[in-house]
Amino acid sequence: MNEAIAAQKLVILPTASTEQHGKHLPLDVDLFLCESVCLEVGRRAADQVLVLPPVAYGLNLHHIDFPGTIHIEPETFLAFCLNITKSVAYHGFQKILIVNGHGSNTPLIDLVARKTVLETSSLCFATGYAAFLLKAFEPIRESPVMAHADEFETSLYLHLAPERVRMELAVEENDRMGQYVSSDSTRNYPVRFNDFWGRWTQTGVHGDPTKATAEKGRILFEAAVSGLVELVGELRAWPIAKRQDMHRQPVQADIRW
Repeated sequence: MNEAIAAQKLVILPTASTEQHGKHLPLDVDLFLCESVCLEVGRRAADQVLVLPPVAYGLNLHHIDFPGTIHIEPETFLAFCLNITKSVAYHGFQKILIVNGHGSNTPLIDLVARKTVLETSSLCFATGYAAFLLKAFEPIRESPVMAHADEFETSLYLHLAPERVRMELAVEENDRMGQYVSSDSTRNYPVRFNDFWGRWTQTGVHGDPTKATAEKGRILFEAAVSGLVELVGELRAWPIAKRQDMHRQPVQADIRW
C-alpha cells in the first residue's frame, strides 16, 4: 500500500446494487458488470490504478416489490461511501474515481464526490461506466430503450458469464410513458421520476433483452474499459491547485460546516 500511495495511483471505487433484473438475469447484474469493467481497467492500467472492493448495495426501494432486492437509504449510502473515500484520502491518495453501475445511485455518488473534495485535500470524481459505451452501442442496438435488464445489460452479461443468463425467460416490456415523464424516466425525458416498479410491471424489465447477444456485449465491454482507461490518464494528470482566498478581511476559519 505504501508503494501504491507513493506512486499516486488513482483509486477506483465501484458502486452498484443488488436488485431484481427480470426473470432472465441474476440479482447481481449491476454489481457484476460494474466490477468486471473496473477490474479490467485495473489490469490494463495496473501501474496507474488501484481498484477497491465494490459497494454491492444501493438505493432500491422502488424495486422492493420484487423478492431479493436489497435497499439502502440514501443517507446511509452517502455516509458509507464518504467514509470510504475519506479513508482513502487519509492514507495519502490524491485522486479517487467512483464508477457507478446502478442508475439510482447517480445523484448520490455525485454528492459523495463533491463532499470528498470539500472535506479532504484529495480530488474525487464520479461517473458511470455506461457513459463510455453509448457511442459504441448506437450502431449495434436493435431496441429503442436503454434502461434495465434490457438489450445493453443482457448483452454485457452474455459476454462475461453466459452460463448465468436464461434467455428463454427474456421478455420485452416498457414503462408507462407520457409526453414529459415516464414511470422509469430515461434520458429522453426532461422530468425525473421513478415510481414503484410494482405499479407498472410484473416482469421487472424495462427494454428488450431478447435483442441481446454476446458479441454486442463484447463491443460494449471493450468500449467501457477503453474509455475508462483514457479517463484514468486524464485524472492522474489533473492538477490540484492551491486555493486562493479572495476576502479582504479575516474570515471565521474555525467554522465547521
